[in-house]
Amino acid sequence: MPKSFDLHTAPGHLVRRAHQRSVALFMEEAADFDVTPVQFAILHALLEQPGEDQVTLATRVAFDAATSGSVIGRLEARGWVRREPDTQDRRRKLLWITPEGEAAVLRMRPAAQRVQERLVAPLTPQEQAQLNALLTKLVFSTGTESHGR
Repeated sequence: MPKSFDLHTAPGHLVRRAHQRSVALFMEEAADFDVTPVQFAILHALLEQPGEDQVTLATRVAFDAATSGSVIGRLEARGWVRREPDTQDRRRKLLWITPEGEAAVLRMRPAAQRVQERLVAPLTPQEQAQLNALLTKLVFSTGTESHGR
């Protein structure tokens, strides 16, 4: 009976394994900061775009808005993020990186850069560019293809 599905060469499986490797490298490189990749992404996004609401921020870092609340809460408890009510809509909370959070994320950036370099180190510069282009295409495709359902 021929193999109909090879898990070890399936793109989804390989992407998941690459993600696992990326997270492991991040945790190793950023061990001194005691942060997760998602916490770093939130801090970095707030550094670039302060005053965003939680839903918009979650979308920008590609994270579930409901779960992001607990991540933001942990950052807030560390004094790295503060929430303020939106003056236009008191139900919305706007998020700001604190001076302590800004200093922390700036100290983390070299570690985050080393993660990227180590992740793609086995590839040639041309392969690195190709991988980045292909991943960008996969992540940002419109998803309008027919799925036969």
